[in-house]
Amino acid sequence: MISSISFLTARSASLLAVLLLLCGCGAALENRQDMAAGEKTGLPLVAVFPVQNLCGNPAPLAEIRETLISLLQQQGFAVLDNKTLETFMTAHRVRNVGGIDGPTAQAMKKETGAEATLITSLELYVEQYPPKISLTCRLVTSADPPLIRWIDNVGMTGDESPGLLGLGLISQADALRDKALQTLMASLQQEMRGEQIMPATARKFRPKLTFRSPTLEQEKRKYKIAVLPFFNHSTRKNAGEILVLHFIKELSNLPNFQVVEPGVVFQELLRFRIIMDDGLSMPNAAAIFSDLDVDLILSGKILDYQDAQGPWGSPYVDFSTVMFFNNSREMVWASKSYNTGSDGVFFFDVGRVSTANDVASQMARSVGEMMVN
Repeated sequence: MISSISFLTARSASLLAVLLLLCGCGAALENRQDMAAGEKTGLPLVAVFPVQNLCGNPAPLAEIRETLISLLQQQGFAVLDNKTLETFMTAHRVRNVGGIDGPTAQAMKKETGAEATLITSLELYVEQYPPKISLTCRLVTSADPPLIRWIDNVGMTGDESPGLLGLGLISQADALRDKALQTLMASLQQEMRGEQIMPATARKFRPKLTFRSPTLEQEKRKYKIAVLPFFNHSTRKNAGEILVLHFIKELSNLPNFQVVEPGVVFQELLRFRIIMDDGLSMPNAAAIFSDLDVDLILSGKILDYQDAQGPWGSPYVDFSTVMFFNNSREMVWASKSYNTGSDGVFFFDVGRVSTANDVASQMARSVGEMMVN
């Protein structure tokens, strides 16, 4: 009897060990299946970071991330499973989900197999009618240094396209959210096919005042540029970080610039303990030039960043920029910009821009174009 019990106990222990092994291998098996699916489509295995909340109020961050994962998978991307990502982020103490530095990106590829990271920042989320949403997504390679493979943003309101008899109105926040995310993922798909088209910039969003050094005219080449956080004088929380994302997106989409991943810039600011109380000092600029090996540093100040309140009103953005050149350590660009979403609108809201996200993007695009043209 005793030997029988011992046999059963040993057999139960063996079965339990097998079950635990199978459970532990489940995530790895899922990753291998996803990687195999990605290899068939030629698309990379992607780690989807938790959504960075820059809007200053509660928002359905988990739902946004889940929708992004679903849309990526529908396009044929393989997505790193949640458990593997959580384990990696815990082991490497990843706290900043708004960017990724070189060593972390390199470790991501080595330890999980993910070849890229999708980073999402939520700028605006309003559920009350009319619902509003603004967010930025970028795909960053798992390399040291990491490179921005694709970046785009979107700003939408439920009442911006009412159409005939109001049939185009969107009253539910989740429906507007899905539409915005689908727009972003369609942009990513176009980029992967090499079909991305740059939109035209309206003249009304050009800077009101500009200075450009002749040095930029003499140096006709592709510049490596780091965009530092803008000093925030506005009442909008996180406005300095939000405006950085707009400039990163617009400069990345211009052929004259290679933009440093903001996670790399953030890590260097921490390493050198640089605190920009009221702008960038030349000693700090010298340290950043040396360590990041960049040609240009862009920074500035933001005085106002407002979205329209309720169904009325108009978004308003006001900022200034300054840019330094590594070779001469001189200021080679400065500008002053301010616009509302209703600038140049006279009849039936034609040409009206409904979100600060869209206003800021067009202003940043205009600044970037004027820097080099």
